[in-house]
Amino acid sequence: MSNTASSSPAMRTVTATSRIGDIRAFAGFGSLSFACLVFLYAPIVFLAAYSFNDGRSVSRWSGFSLRWYATVFGNENIQTAALNSVIIAVIAATASTLLALGAATATVHRRASGGGAAYAVLTFPLMVPEIVTAVASLVFFVAVGISLGFTTILLAHIVFCIPFAYLPIKARLEGLDPSLPAAAADLYASPAKAFARITLPLLVPGLLSGWLLAFIISLDDFIITALVAGPGATTLPLHIYGMLRLGMTPEVNAISTLMLGASTVLVLVSAMIGRVGQKH
Repeated sequence: MSNTASSSPAMRTVTATSRIGDIRAFAGFGSLSFACLVFLYAPIVFLAAYSFNDGRSVSRWSGFSLRWYATVFGNENIQTAALNSVIIAVIAATASTLLALGAATATVHRRASGGGAAYAVLTFPLMVPEIVTAVASLVFFVAVGISLGFTTILLAHIVFCIPFAYLPIKARLEGLDPSLPAAAADLYASPAKAFARITLPLLVPGLLSGWLLAFIISLDDFIITALVAGPGATTLPLHIYGMLRLGMTPEVNAISTLMLGASTVLVLVSAMIGRVGQKH
């Protein structure tokens, strides 16, 4: 009994000391976190809810209706902009994933010969403000004489999406057994055949995850697209911005909710693929 009593203050001291560096131990942290979450997600919930409003008002509820979704799906301009966004996103995601695969293969396990510098260069666009990347892309296209339009959007998206595809592929490649190529060589497999038969199939979860992330980034991008787009190359984010200049309507809410839903599904699928890849 005395041993228990004497050890209790020491145990409490250790527990208190271990919680000194834990921000959750500070008073009011839970309330502040909840307030931040409400501030972040309440506008999204409000937007999604009023996309089902029967009236044209975006602040007064008139009843549940799907009329604005029917209007969106029947609008040819929205359909054209959405098709442009999907085409650009598919091509940009595919090209950036292939380039990221080559970059990850070249940099992983080669940090002693400049792999660390290559990693910094590849991930540097993630730390640069997007407006800077957009202005630099615009200046470059004008300097080399490339007309602004579909091609410039595609090129800018490919370059911008490479880091997002590179990180999941790199993480998956680093998780593979480094002795696999040597084992394949012992079985008289060439480096190309070993990569195609062993490494590449094991990289599929990372490739899919990177492709989905690149697709989402390209599909939702506005700043870079707005600066490098030309006539006839309107994407869905640009079309939404043009509609907002005429005033907020439930139709804009419906488009935004659809984009939010698509992005959420793709992010969840990407996370599930990455989790499955880690287990295997």
